[in-house]
Amino acid sequence: MEVRSGKRVEVRDITREVQARLEEAGIVDGVLFLFSLHTTNALTLNEGEPGLMEDLKRWVEEAFARPDYQHDRIDRNAAAHVAASITGNSLTLPVEEGRIALGAWQRILHLELDGPRTRTLIVKVIGKK
Repeated sequence: MEVRSGKRVEVRDITREVQARLEEAGIVDGVLFLFSLHTTNALTLNEGEPGLMEDLKRWVEEAFARPDYQHDRIDRNAAAHVAASITGNSLTLPVEEGRIALGAWQRILHLELDGPRTRTLIVKVIGKK
């Protein structure tokens, strides 16, 4: 599955796209694994409320801003690597009755930390059809 970003730092709700992949797999009871093939983006669960998504974006931009990252001598994206390491690049989610089992307010969020880019996410589903 591909996710395209349009900005350097961006938070996007990808729940619908991941659910569509689950439906294509036809699994009704099992586990869904979501994994990013990249080191400067992240995956997390949280509310998809626009204000919170903007808060997450701003937090990433401010919390990881430093003028002295060693890696910046190579690629000027050390902050993205550090933020991704702390946030994580995979999720393991239960599948029940053909749906991703999420809490009332939970959404699957993709955090672009070094965009704009096209990211590849692997979706694997194991379980009963």
